[in-house]
Amino acid sequence: MNEVINKKVFFENLGLISYKEAWDYQTKLFDEIVSVKLSNRGIPAEDQMPTPNYLLFCQHPHVYTLGKSGDATHLLLQEDQLKKKGIEFYHINRGGDITYHGPGQLVGYPVIDMENYFTDIHKYLRLLEEGVIQTIAEFGIKGGRIEGLTGVWINSDIPEKGRKICALGVKTSRWVAMHGFAINVNADLNYFNNIVPCGISDKAVTSIEAEIGKKVNMEEVEVILKEKLTALFEMTIVQK
Repeated sequence: MNEVINKKVFFENLGLISYKEAWDYQTKLFDEIVSVKLSNRGIPAEDQMPTPNYLLFCQHPHVYTLGKSGDATHLLLQEDQLKKKGIEFYHINRGGDITYHGPGQLVGYPVIDMENYFTDIHKYLRLLEEGVIQTIAEFGIKGGRIEGLTGVWINSDIPEKGRKICALGVKTSRWVAMHGFAINVNADLNYFNNIVPCGISDKAVTSIEAEIGKKVNMEEVEVILKEKLTALFEMTIVQK
């Protein structure tokens, strides 16, 4: 464990940003945290540097991403079809299978040193899910979990009728986490028809808009979610 605990989190809203640009930025922050951890090894606690933590919110232009253990056949479009539709595709280093990102979807990337909080990846994933569950509850939507599946679901108590409203996929190394979650707020759900979302063929996908029948203010969702995550992780948010 770290001798120097730092629960401050630099928050940054990147707006609409290409997936590749956000990925590169995350990787830079991730590498920065790992570098500090390595430099702290074997030196007295009073000489150690605190590791920084970051929380990034953004939206992406249309893109499909496939996790390292994902099945490429779950992308149902050929390369020429992707180009024609203006959709990018990336094979990336997070867990999980294939998912979609696009405008109207709130994507969150916590890039944090888990040793500043706890060293339990399952607790980490469950708290991210809980933040989303509490956020959509503010819009009158009851979210939950389905055993054996990550993410947040509607009708979670009737798995065969489950609808996914938030996907989750993270990478951890040396207890530093990157990647994160994607909540369908006002997203165009038709883009999910071109994939087998998260490798799950028998479940539907939904959004806050689809559940309540009207578009919602993205900034309102961002504010609520940031408040929920701050409380759950006992973070101190610092605007970057």
